[in-house]
Amino acid sequence: MTTPRGSGAGGFTRFTKKAARAMANKLRAYGATAPDGFDLNAVPSSDIALYFPDTPHKLYQLLQWLPVFEANTELRTIVVVRSTEAYNHLQGRTSLRVLLVPRYEAMMAMYDRADFHAVVYVNNGWTNFQSLSFQQAVHIHVNHGESDKICMVSNQAKAYDKVFVAGEAAVRRHAAALAWFDPSHLVRVGRPQLDLAVPTAVPPFDGPTITYAPTWEGEDEANNYTSVDRYGPRIIAAALAQPGARVLYKPHPRVVSTKDPAVAKGHAEIIRLMEQARSANPAHAVLLEGDVLGIIRATDLMIADVSSVTLDHLYLRPDAPIALCDRRSNRVRLLDEAPVAAGSHIVDQTSIADLAADLAAMLADDPMRARRRDLRDYYFDSLEPGQSTERFWSEMKNAMRHHDSALRELSRLRIIEESA
Repeated sequence: MTTPRGSGAGGFTRFTKKAARAMANKLRAYGATAPDGFDLNAVPSSDIALYFPDTPHKLYQLLQWLPVFEANTELRTIVVVRSTEAYNHLQGRTSLRVLLVPRYEAMMAMYDRADFHAVVYVNNGWTNFQSLSFQQAVHIHVNHGESDKICMVSNQAKAYDKVFVAGEAAVRRHAAALAWFDPSHLVRVGRPQLDLAVPTAVPPFDGPTITYAPTWEGEDEANNYTSVDRYGPRIIAAALAQPGARVLYKPHPRVVSTKDPAVAKGHAEIIRLMEQARSANPAHAVLLEGDVLGIIRATDLMIADVSSVTLDHLYLRPDAPIALCDRRSNRVRLLDEAPVAAGSHIVDQTSIADLAADLAAMLADDPMRARRRDLRDYYFDSLEPGQSTERFWSEMKNAMRHHDSALRELSRLRIIEESA
């Protein structure tokens, strides 16, 4: 879809090639013959840069987006990473070209040469702001899930040209949490990952499947929504007590590698209980790897925290009940900050002792089904399967086209003159 940009003010095609050559010459002068991971003189043109600045422990944020971009044959995408370890982890995991660019100067030279029309960000990594220096592309933040966590409304959202969000709930979340934020920057696109044909991660089972899929503890207490340390072993025990049920444990990847002693202790006890139960019923499973979307498709009752897992389940399985964990045991606050709570059974300090009986009641009767369907529309704009992907790419092309048009009206452009 690349739109010619050499005909307007500034002559983009001419100066980007000159800029890249000039930067390559400067890098050689400093003893750096080429950026790591690619040849600066052989960078292909591409429509989109999918930018990921972090190390492998956050790769789950990028991996969920790769199939969405891989499936689009109209727009060309290159993955740009800044970490050698992340670059190595991605080898063989995507059909998209991956470029490793640790140095800022090399990255800017590569951006000029590749002629990107959009740079897409999946998280709030601090080096995103280096990438934002590139003038000739529209900068779009897509985040890595739809969640009611406070980190989903970072003040950094103000830095991007557009912020793609799932629906009305996300719009209101930004309005409630950010001062001096222009809501016109928000674009509602649903959640394209939920359109992907992810295979079911477990075999068929003749009976209900209960999944416990907790999140991790976050970077600080304000962003800590995990239930593993406070309720995890008791949740698993209550689930295992359900006659004829299969229990799956699918923790967030960072629960497994946690440095928090209480979370590590809770996780270890859950593993012990699950291994003990598997000796009597091999259908129970601990799933530390794999796509959680494939697990949701086999889940008849989801126990989770305030996280994207809960909302993904709401979209994919609105007829299957949710038990939502609240580590703070503050229902007023929970209902205010996480609307999905209105369609969920709440697991907190006041209800954890009765969870086994509550799970049995939820499997027998589900009075919140209609409420969850309304909430599904609220979070995901009533989009049906396939429509999120259509809207996502339509809005992506609109943003690229409008930004390219706006660039042609500028009188001052970032130009690097090639020295003699």
